[in-house]
Amino acid sequence: MICGTTSDAGKSLLVTGLCRLFSRRGLHVAPFKSQNMALNAYTTRGGGEIGLAQALQAEACDLDPDLRFNPVLLKPQGDSRSQVIVMGRPVAFLGARDYHLDFCETAWKAADEALQSLRREYDLILLEGAGSPAEMNIYHRDIANLRAARAASAPVLLLGDIERGGVIASLVGTLEVLPREDRGLIRALAVNKFRGDVSLFDDGRSYLEERTGLPFLGVIPYAAGLSIPAEDSLGIRDFGSGPLRIAVIALPHMANFSDFDAFADEGCRIRFAKDPSDLEGADCIVLPGTKTTLADLRFLRAKGFDRAIEEAAGRGVPLWGICGGYQMLGRRLVDGVEEEGEAQGLGLLEATTFFSPQKAAFPAEARVADDAPGPFSAIRGQTIRGYEIHSGLTSADSPPPLRLRRRGEETTDVADGATAREGQIFGTYLHGLADDPLFRRALVNWLRERKGLTPLTGRARSGHEMRLEAYDRLADHLERNLDVERLERIIEKGL
Repeated sequence: MICGTTSDAGKSLLVTGLCRLFSRRGLHVAPFKSQNMALNAYTTRGGGEIGLAQALQAEACDLDPDLRFNPVLLKPQGDSRSQVIVMGRPVAFLGARDYHLDFCETAWKAADEALQSLRREYDLILLEGAGSPAEMNIYHRDIANLRAARAASAPVLLLGDIERGGVIASLVGTLEVLPREDRGLIRALAVNKFRGDVSLFDDGRSYLEERTGLPFLGVIPYAAGLSIPAEDSLGIRDFGSGPLRIAVIALPHMANFSDFDAFADEGCRIRFAKDPSDLEGADCIVLPGTKTTLADLRFLRAKGFDRAIEEAAGRGVPLWGICGGYQMLGRRLVDGVEEEGEAQGLGLLEATTFFSPQKAAFPAEARVADDAPGPFSAIRGQTIRGYEIHSGLTSADSPPPLRLRRRGEETTDVADGATAREGQIFGTYLHGLADDPLFRRALVNWLRERKGLTPLTGRARSGHEMRLEAYDRLADHLERNLDVERLERIIEKGL
């Protein structure tokens, strides 16, 4: 099990790299995170959602996503409330106190059943903790860290983040506050995100081994340029370079911001706009997915984004709405789920959304309509792929640019999306479209043409191809900087 002294210590990335490393060595490996709190999610083939990090870890193992890899997913709604998803299905909206006092044992039962099922099926389970294993205020209700390690008989590697400073104190302090009976679960230490000359930490290595009596497995240098999506908003950063500028509005409850990672492969700069002034000079503005559409719509208006978006549309700047962002672009949102009542959308698409308790969570294939305008015009009649995670249905007056032909394992024929102003403004429920090389290249070349640039030629890579290359680079990076042989001996010995 990989635990960290803090959130964003690099646990998810380390587990991803180890998944790839041990899979390449011929082991049948699976990831596991008993409880994940994240707005970034992914779908399984049979329907249902898990945390995106576990879906990526599965991909690094050459596995399809499996609900057992992340049996409990908490999707924050604001005001300390979360949607609770157990084995892929929404079961409740709970505040933090109610969850910890009344539901965590139910959640643990589902998590433990999933874990034991995986242990019977795989050679190696790589568990990921959440936050810190030493949150003493909720320690006896923490199902994401050492309780899972005990249930799996898994030795724990404790990871510190040197980028934040105080890494030695955080590692020693974590061990000091753990109850004596649980301290023995920690079997090794490592430090992550080092920049510069690694030998400068030699004295730190010696101090940690002498102070704790635990083996120190390595200093992992900061790995730049990996096309692996961040797990949560702590990892959101502007990225990419090139002539095209894509502005993504940084909504407070933005979900699946991994939707844009693949654009870095196409000469695009991605900027997460936190203020309306950040939209200036954008060649395309994106309203991303959100877990709380109405609350984030109010945020847009309070910050003045609504006026900036309308002005940009008037100047001919393309607008793309994804899922909740698509809903916001419409005229009306009728809600009986998030909040009772009705709200006016931005009015840039002739569409009305009706929220409902039922949730669609599927990988999806869609056929591009024969008359689809704008960025879709270059790929009319072709099939593109993404995934759906949404509550609600949207009825549009314009012809849909897409028709869903497959949802998960079922065939279907469902309209998706809307357009306006000859495709300058468009929206769809599908996440992950940028991973599809057909759509991404069509959109990028459409934007390049509008800017007076020559179109890109040559084969466009899929997001899957980019990530596989990144997983291999990450595994190579770990083999160079982590004592993997000693880690293997610790794993084989167990608890």
